[in-house]
Amino acid sequence: MFIRNESFYSFRKNYPVVFSLVIIHIVLFAWINLTSLTNGLIPFGDTIFQLGVGFNAAIAAGELWRLITPVFLHQGLTHVILNSFALVLFAPPLEKMIGRSRFIIVYLLMGLLANVATFYLGGLYYSHLGASGAVFGVFGIYMYLIWKRKDLIDAASAQLILILTLFSVVMTFLSPNINVYAHIFGLFSGFLLAPFFLRNAVPFFSVQHYKAPAEEPVFNPNRWKGRRRFRAPIGQRLPRWIGYAFVVLIVVGLLARAAELFF
Repeated sequence: MFIRNESFYSFRKNYPVVFSLVIIHIVLFAWINLTSLTNGLIPFGDTIFQLGVGFNAAIAAGELWRLITPVFLHQGLTHVILNSFALVLFAPPLEKMIGRSRFIIVYLLMGLLANVATFYLGGLYYSHLGASGAVFGVFGIYMYLIWKRKDLIDAASAQLILILTLFSVVMTFLSPNINVYAHIFGLFSGFLLAPFFLRNAVPFFSVQHYKAPAEEPVFNPNRWKGRRRFRAPIGQRLPRWIGYAFVVLIVVGLLARAAELFF
């Protein structure tokens, strides 16, 4: 369910909402940071950041758009990579199961509720940004699937997402500079909204179809001689590398945090 073996083209075609969200993450992240690195040669990056960051005092003053704009903004490289990888790996099945329109609505709604919780609990001068609240909302939907809708998720995927969710919650409280309110309330919002958006959902199956041979195969002991080993196109191998990188980043982050705590 979470094994991505599509090419870049097929991923873009099959999951346009997830693809668009990741592109928005990358473009805005690059824009904001390139403005700083080029001393304003690339304009408006500082303006995007200043107007988009979730600053509670500004929200209290009436700038309510700041309850949704932080969902698209990231400042740290690790932050944007982890959130984007999480979307690429875990969001596509939901987009297929509930449809594009319902997915984007519930995604933005989960991010909004996570930021509303941050506004009420984080203090007047608390500021934040990132898609983590909405991403944890995706995990919350999967928690509901595991609890009530086992017809929509296979056992292996359920075990994987449960372990990753528990690990992510633990890391939320161990890692510094984390918006704990957004993570926890994003998770709960996804769980609570799931039954409304999963109505008429269809199971997601990632199936590769193979063309049957035209003739009965004949054994040839020399068939591999002189042939190069087959390798899938880079577009099909890239998602697997992304998955490996995601796991490595999690492990490195955990080890780094452990070193800070105990040494």
